[in-house]
Amino acid sequence: MANDALVEYEAIADELTATSPVVRGKTFGMPCLKENGKLFAGFTQGAMVFKLPQPHHAEALALRGAHLFDPSGEGHAMKEWVVVPATHAARWLDFARTAQRYVAAGRAK
Repeated sequence: MANDALVEYEAIADELTATSPVVRGKTFGMPCLKENGKLFAGFTQGAMVFKLPQPHHAEALALRGAHLFDPSGEGHAMKEWVVVPATHAARWLDFARTAQRYVAAGRAK
C-alpha cells in the first residue's frame, strides 16, 4: 500500500508541476510541493499532508484516519495542516489543488 500511495503522490506531483508553477522540494525530510516558495502539500509515511483553509480543513479532518500534522511527533501539531491517509487517495488531487490555491492567494500564514 505504501508504494501505491507513493505512486499516487508522484502522479499528483507530475500533474501539478506540468500544469502550474508548482515545484517539487523537500521539507521536514519529506517530498513536498511548493508554489512561489510556499509549501502546500507533502508525502509522509504513506499519506499526503495538506495546508487547507476552512471548510476544506474540517472536511479533510473528518475523514477516517485523518489527523493534524505533527512533524516533530511531540504533540506540536500544525493547525492548518491535515494528514490524509492513502485510503482516501481519490481525494488527494482535489485537496492538493485547494491547498495550492490557498497559498497562491496569499491567505496562508
